[in-house]
Amino acid sequence: MLKDLALKFYLDQNYNCAEGILRAGNEYYNLGLDDHAMLMVAGFGGGVQTGNLCGAVLGAVCLLSYRYVETKSHESDDIKPAVNLLFERLKEEFGNSLNCAEVKPKFNTEENRCAKTVLLACDILEKVIAEYENKE
Repeated sequence: MLKDLALKFYLDQNYNCAEGILRAGNEYYNLGLDDHAMLMVAGFGGGVQTGNLCGAVLGAVCLLSYRYVETKSHESDDIKPAVNLLFERLKEEFGNSLNCAEVKPKFNTEENRCAKTVLLACDILEKVIAEYENKE
C-alpha cells in the first residue's frame, strides 16, 4: 500500500512529509522519477517551511499532477476535479483546514512527527484516485 511505502521514506529514511509521499508514490505507481527530481518537493515540508499549505497535501497534489497532466495543467480535463476532490476529502479528515500550522497540532507526536498526517493523506489520495477513475 502507498501508506506503507510513505512511512518507510518518512520515518525510516527521515524525509519530510511531501518527500515521503512523492517517493512512495513514485515507487507505488511506477512513475520513474529519479532522486534528483525528488528534490523539487524538499521545500514543501512544514507547510512550505512557513506553516502554510501542508506538505503532505502538496506531495499528494504532485502525484495527481504527474498522473493526470500530460503537458500543461490548463490543457488537462482531469487535474482540477481530482485536486478538488482530494482537498474536499482532506479537509473533512483534517478538520476543515489544510494549513500545516493548524493540522500539525492535531496529528503530530514527538515520537512519529507527522506520520499520522502522512498516513491519512496517502489513504485519501488512493481513494480519490480510485473514485475519480471509476467515474469515467
